[in-house]
Amino acid sequence: MGEQSQRNRNTPTAALAELRKRLSDGLAASGLDKTQLARRAALGRTTVSEAFQQDGPVPSARTVAVLAYKLGLPPDELLELRRTAAAEDIDPAPTDESVPGKPIGLWEPHDLEVHPAGTTVDGLGTGSAPQRLPGYVRRAHDLVLAQAVKDVRAGRSRILVLVGSSSTGKTRACWEAVQPLADEGWRLWHPFDPTRAEAALEDLERVRPHTVLWLNEAQHYLGDGRLGERIAASVHALLTDPSRAPVLVLGTLWPDYDRQYSALPMPGRPDLHSRARELLAGHTVSVPETFDAEALRSASARGKEGDRLLADALTRAATHGRVTQDLAGAPELLRRYERGTPPARALLEAAMDARRLGVSLHLLQTFLTDAAFDYLAGPDCDDLTDGWAEGAIAELAHPVHGKQAPMRPAAVRPPSHSQGPPSATSPTPAPPPALRLADYLEQYARTGRRWLCPPESFWLAAHTHLTDPEDLNKVARAAQERYRLQWAARLYQRAADTGSTKALASLAGMREEAGDHVEAESLARLASEAGDPSALLTLATMRDGTGNREGAEALVQRLADSGHTIAVLQWAVTRQWAQNQQVIESLSSPPGTGDLRDVLNLAALQKWTEDRKAAESSYSVALGTGDLGHRLNLATLRELARDRDTAKAFARQLADAGNTFAVRRLAWICEKAGVADGFRIDKWWPYGLDPDGTPTRSEH
Repeated sequence: MGEQSQRNRNTPTAALAELRKRLSDGLAASGLDKTQLARRAALGRTTVSEAFQQDGPVPSARTVAVLAYKLGLPPDELLELRRTAAAEDIDPAPTDESVPGKPIGLWEPHDLEVHPAGTTVDGLGTGSAPQRLPGYVRRAHDLVLAQAVKDVRAGRSRILVLVGSSSTGKTRACWEAVQPLADEGWRLWHPFDPTRAEAALEDLERVRPHTVLWLNEAQHYLGDGRLGERIAASVHALLTDPSRAPVLVLGTLWPDYDRQYSALPMPGRPDLHSRARELLAGHTVSVPETFDAEALRSASARGKEGDRLLADALTRAATHGRVTQDLAGAPELLRRYERGTPPARALLEAAMDARRLGVSLHLLQTFLTDAAFDYLAGPDCDDLTDGWAEGAIAELAHPVHGKQAPMRPAAVRPPSHSQGPPSATSPTPAPPPALRLADYLEQYARTGRRWLCPPESFWLAAHTHLTDPEDLNKVARAAQERYRLQWAARLYQRAADTGSTKALASLAGMREEAGDHVEAESLARLASEAGDPSALLTLATMRDGTGNREGAEALVQRLADSGHTIAVLQWAVTRQWAQNQQVIESLSSPPGTGDLRDVLNLAALQKWTEDRKAAESSYSVALGTGDLGHRLNLATLRELARDRDTAKAFARQLADAGNTFAVRRLAWICEKAGVADGFRIDKWWPYGLDPDGTPTRSEH
């Protein structure tokens, strides 16, 4: 009889009947009615009623999962019944374990980094039950998300990245947006292990249609110094591959990172985020920090209907509109920082300074404990006892709301398995303890501690404990900017000892400023020989700026002799200094035989040395590409060569394509180059200007 019952459950009708029977039995055992259950589950009353209704539609996977948790039922079994019941309405989800992700309905929102918002209604903040989410209030950015979901349901791949400050509701908005896809069998993949960047790059090629790629805190992917640009290129390939459509890529970013990735590099500087900039262009939407009047009215209405979390938040946030931050526990986090014990405050301030100066997300515990000493006042430091650090860390790890805490332990993952299996005789050592600062406190520190310089113990701890060359370079740069020059030199040297050519270049610049030209050139040569010509280029710039043109020219000649043609071309283009015909001839190649960037820059050199025939030949190669960036370069060169009509024609093409920033950059380059009667935007811009002088495409 039991086997017959099991077979019957394998049909959609029987599975749906069994699902509703289990929900009804659970409701009876709980002693709740459907209205009370709807309030506890933060679901609509109609949604809950239809889940029990015999002739109602198949409930969504999210509804089943939430009701199962609230009624103490096994969610996996109920979700399996739900999938069988919906088999006639949806395409079967991929079952191949090699396909990244899992069905959306099997995800718990907090596992996707949706901020918890307090304890459950019954007061339980721990255990297996999920933390309750408050009712969701839709705002303007939700309309853009809904359109993206509509597009992917129609078969078109889309990417959308929400940009906003910490705890403004970005991740929750993404979670709400994908719920319609859960009922259609979509999967969701959140790359995370062994690190976010490594996981994403390793498995992006295996993503299949009907998958949501979840890039929450996208700076951990796109901003990775080693893998970020490759990840951006792989995501672009995924979005443009018809055989893998439709996919939906959702991400979140803080405004600082969005500006960093979208900014064009200054002339002569390396372009570190070109792929990320291309990926994000036209695909970001802003999330405001505050609820507007309409959103506040909607939240108030939900509060009056019984949403206690929203009602409670509005008692504090109704005047300033920062509802999501309040729900996420930001005020309590700040209170815990301001009123913490002296050791806990010292650890937090050391962590705040580390993050705002660029140290990686996971902060070594040994680094923070050593750094914290000078953050303590004399008497507080004298009062420290054995085990003070463990006590302070335990204090900071105590949650404020659900999973949030001022600073919590975060395991540093062991090396990737790609480095080979561990030896049987020498097991992989346990990673050192690390801590992670709460997002809200990190962002608070970026403004609240912006003008404060870390004390001596911070720099010493960084030199002693930091091992990542990127971390060391960033902290060294911060020390240099704050005139802690001895610490800057020591930190750069430590980074150089790890193999960082960037650190060698920085050390060379410091030695040049100090007047030690011999040592500066020696360090710059080491960096150049290791493949980084920026150090010699920096020295050339510094010497040219002090009037030592002969010394600058010698360094540029050294770059040319070493084959670093791009560096030499950048030097010449940005300074209009190309009088050394020998250097130019050593770089010249028949147009079309080299990198297009070489051709364009070579055209500039030829133009400035009056080799008009060669320059026109180089121009003709670039003209056929149709690339806007190349047209920008061409417009710049034409303007500098006094070919105003052609320059203006290129600029007009850029304007028609909507590339207003590129045109502004063109005007800036011409102004900096000292071109007489150069491009003044207000004189020749074919459209109009905004009140602040920014070009706009709307005609006046």
